[in-house]
Amino acid sequence: MTDASFGGGQPQLTGNVLLYKNPQPLSAQEHGALGLKTLERPFNFVATTHVVPLTVQEFGSCATTMPIIFAPDRKTPLAVMAARSGENLFVGADGNWEMDAYIPAFIRRYPFVFASDPQSDNFVVCIDREAEMLGENPDVPMFINDQPSDYTKNAMDFLQEFERQRRATDEFAAIIAEFDLLEEKTVTFTPAKPDGTPGDPVKVADYLGVSEEKLNALPAAKLLDLKNRGALPAIYAHLVSLMQWQKLVLRTVRATEAANGAAG
Repeated sequence: MTDASFGGGQPQLTGNVLLYKNPQPLSAQEHGALGLKTLERPFNFVATTHVVPLTVQEFGSCATTMPIIFAPDRKTPLAVMAARSGENLFVGADGNWEMDAYIPAFIRRYPFVFASDPQSDNFVVCIDREAEMLGENPDVPMFINDQPSDYTKNAMDFLQEFERQRRATDEFAAIIAEFDLLEEKTVTFTPAKPDGTPGDPVKVADYLGVSEEKLNALPAAKLLDLKNRGALPAIYAHLVSLMQWQKLVLRTVRATEAANGAAG
């Protein structure tokens, strides 16, 4: 694992980083007065985000709460928090995360993030300067006497572990691609007619997921290879997570009905 540091060089955040509006290298000189503030709506920053990247070590915990799918390009695992873009069914009207529902690490690390240092193979700790939870006269400071506080040190440790898990997730995605296990899947919802009989199915979403048919068709030697490379538990957790689609769709229907009722 490469080292992490503050400041130095001009860290490069390639492309747009989901959730982060203004990432800046963290430094005592620039951010010494900042820290964490207590917010009435602590998860407001992710209230309109319906998917976030997920690490492979999270599959087991996440599978009990929300579907896990794969992005079409790099086959990155994603946690699905709503069936429609622009909403998050796990963030309530009060801005809090639903009690007992799993919170992906990608969200828990915010407002911190790693950026690559062009001068070395190390990473530079950054913060989203526009994060609502950061401000002066904080409840929890990021620096004490120009030195990282325990809060900041713990955040750095979390970033280090997240980076390790991210690399392991890249390896897992490569294995999935190597074995050609993914296929396009469709989520449908069958609404009830006024008389209670089933209506016409409605397509909710298309996504990439592991094909049980392809998995079951693998010869014993390849299944053993998947097992030895540690991929099978995550694959099974992913397949179990797909059972959460129906709950997610029903939550969407209830949320829509509630909104229409309030508007009426």
